[in-house]
Amino acid sequence: MWSVTDDALLEGMAAGDPDATEAFVARFQRRVFGLAITIVGDPRAAEDVAQEALLRAWRHGAAYDPRRGSVTTWLLAITRNLAIDVMRVRRPLAIAPEELVAMPLRTSHAEPATLAVAHDDAARLHAAVADLPDEQRRAILLAGIGGFSAREVAEAEGIPLGTAKTRIRTAMLRLRAVLVTPDPAE
Repeated sequence: MWSVTDDALLEGMAAGDPDATEAFVARFQRRVFGLAITIVGDPRAAEDVAQEALLRAWRHGAAYDPRRGSVTTWLLAITRNLAIDVMRVRRPLAIAPEELVAMPLRTSHAEPATLAVAHDDAARLHAAVADLPDEQRRAILLAGIGGFSAREVAEAEGIPLGTAKTRIRTAMLRLRAVLVTPDPAE
């Protein structure tokens, strides 16, 4: 079976030939898993993506059109789309913006002078974020720390997309103005 073309293996798999199915999976499983783990970064999730991609290839093999690309391209496109869907579903742990502002600052094993400067910078940032209006603080924390897109911030806050973008940008400008200006205590 190894000398058979990819197209012929896919046709055999779509027709229900168990030998063709076994050969198809053996031929492509490493590439499919490799792409999946590159995108999702988690071996268990990558295994699930790879299994689903091969299952979809088996179910929809009859719909494959060789004029649109090779079997490898078709199968890896299925894998890529599934992996992206898995990443879209993943959400970071939801933490209220107020809790993020109240979190203690981390410590480090760096040199004392470096640690002092970093601690001062972090304290200034912490204070600057705490001074933002509530709407802007929530938006910047969701976008900056939470990793949410402007659209996701809009959905989470129940506001229009343009309003979310404005809140994020205004918060960034205010933080920049406060943090770029030297601390008067220096």
